[in-house]
Amino acid sequence: MITKRLVLRPWTTSEATAVLHDTRSPHWADDFPADGDRVIAGLLDQHPAWLGAYGHRLIVERESGLVVGSIGLFWPPSEGVLEIGYGIVASRRGRGYAPEATQALAEFALTASEVHTVSANVELSNPPSVRVLEKAGFHRWATEGNTARFRITSPDQ
Repeated sequence: MITKRLVLRPWTTSEATAVLHDTRSPHWADDFPADGDRVIAGLLDQHPAWLGAYGHRLIVERESGLVVGSIGLFWPPSEGVLEIGYGIVASRRGRGYAPEATQALAEFALTASEVHTVSANVELSNPPSVRVLEKAGFHRWATEGNTARFRITSPDQ
């Protein structure tokens, strides 16, 4: 999947292994992987569907060709709802990459016949992540304690 400034491509098992073993790749930004990337890499073998078309992807900066984060759909959906998660390394934050990637992947997810809603939960203590979702077209539909719940729904719903 290609956006204006990014390529969102599936993880490979060798990349997940490299992340887990702290083996650096010349194709990674200096501060990749972040903690969240390590968590996902460690779960890919338990969730093979996450390596599929509607799974997790690395975020590659088109200009440099470097991996600058990851984004993913937690397949399979539950009653038509699919959760999304994302992260951009600190050196690339503030450039609008997270909303760009989130909007593109959410729109793609809504093309799956089993999906009518893409959701995300964000801690209110993380205002930059709240802004990511708002810029990506998500709407807050609930707040529980310190967590805001966002979603974007298929126009057909």
